[in-house]
Amino acid sequence: MLQACLNGGRTRDFHAAVPFTAAELAHDAAQSVAAGARELHVHPRGADGAESLEPDDVAQAILAIRTSVPGIPVGLSTHWRIPPGGKARQRPIEQWSVLPDYVSINLIEEDAAEMISLVLGKGMGIEAGLWSVSDAERFVGLPDAAKCLRVLIEINEQDAEEGLSAATGIISVLQQADFTLPILLHGDEASVWPMFTETMARGYDSRIGLEDGRLLPSGKMATDNADIVRAAVLLARAY
Repeated sequence: MLQACLNGGRTRDFHAAVPFTAAELAHDAAQSVAAGARELHVHPRGADGAESLEPDDVAQAILAIRTSVPGIPVGLSTHWRIPPGGKARQRPIEQWSVLPDYVSINLIEEDAAEMISLVLGKGMGIEAGLWSVSDAERFVGLPDAAKCLRVLIEINEQDAEEGLSAATGIISVLQQADFTLPILLHGDEASVWPMFTETMARGYDSRIGLEDGRLLPSGKMATDNADIVRAAVLLARAY
């Protein structure tokens, strides 16, 4: 499965084509799905362009995307820094009435267990974001871990060898705990394409898009999200 991560917390200084509004997200969603993406991960924005978990902003983004690409699963981030930040971000999530298919919850965050319980209680799927071996060890010890949709191994290391070592350590913890959840592995910036190649070799799900990086495998600047997805699909054909 190839997931397109359309914007993250990126600004237009990072890339001029980063989508902010619901309409822009819907446009990029359609283009990315046409290019080969089968799921979407987005960060809704408020009127000021900042990441938002407010129910109205979330509803506008989800409804616009679902109108544009009906039937394509849509996931949102819940990361710690999105306003109102910290544990307070649980309040707007509790108020969501238009729900994404799943959300990402990072195990490095203090309230990860509380967030997992909250999200499962609202009937949403969960990508359990693991950045390190310690995250993986915390995750496999949670009573609700097996109820998650998948494990999201997020490699922040910029050196490819260091990133591969981190991924291997996380995978080893999951295997030792006999976890059989699907795995999505992705990199960031310099590690995007090395981790994508590793993902293809291992047969895992993958993620690509302007949230993670703006360059094509050639090192050339991508035009937009769809350009990156097309490059990933072409590269995946080798596997």
